[in-house]
Amino acid sequence: MRHGKKFNHLGRKTAHRSAMLSNMASSLIIHKRINTTVAKAKALRKFIEPILTKSKTDDTNSRRVVFSYLQDKESVTELFNNIAGKIANRPGGYTRIIKTGARLGDNAEMCMMELVDFNELLLGDESVGKAKTRRSRRGGKSQKEEAPKAEVAEVQEEIAEEVTSGNNDEEVEAKSEEGEEPQSDSSEESPEEEKK
Repeated sequence: MRHGKKFNHLGRKTAHRSAMLSNMASSLIIHKRINTTVAKAKALRKFIEPILTKSKTDDTNSRRVVFSYLQDKESVTELFNNIAGKIANRPGGYTRIIKTGARLGDNAEMCMMELVDFNELLLGDESVGKAKTRRSRRGGKSQKEEAPKAEVAEVQEEIAEEVTSGNNDEEVEAKSEEGEEPQSDSSEESPEEEKK
């Protein structure tokens, strides 16, 4: 009977299993995303989460402990230099398992395992979700909504004034180039009309 035995041996001896999890953890750290079976991903999650937590404190002891699990200098360097800074504020739950269906050959349940803080698409959706405000049942608009509309109206009026004054300046310049004297906008009459 296997009462209470939750550990998945993955059909491997201890040395083979630990080497496989170490290699998968190194690949996940370097590439930020790997494709594997769901059973291996769940075993890897238990293996790598404590390693990621250990990487938050960057000292010699934690580097040596992490290296004893990973046995790969490149992945340890990547973990402490790049990943540790991004996961510093996250209190656990550093990985995500997304199921991708069954494998064609043996119908094994496949998944994609990734580091949560390195998926730009899902991080972008979260930032958009936070920007939304709650709707009120009251019909009134807040002052924040009215202020931009007033500013837009003022800017449109300024642009309209500049356009009209800009057209007059262009007409004056064009007539001065042709040799004609520009006409003033005032109600002064020409000297010929005064004589009559």
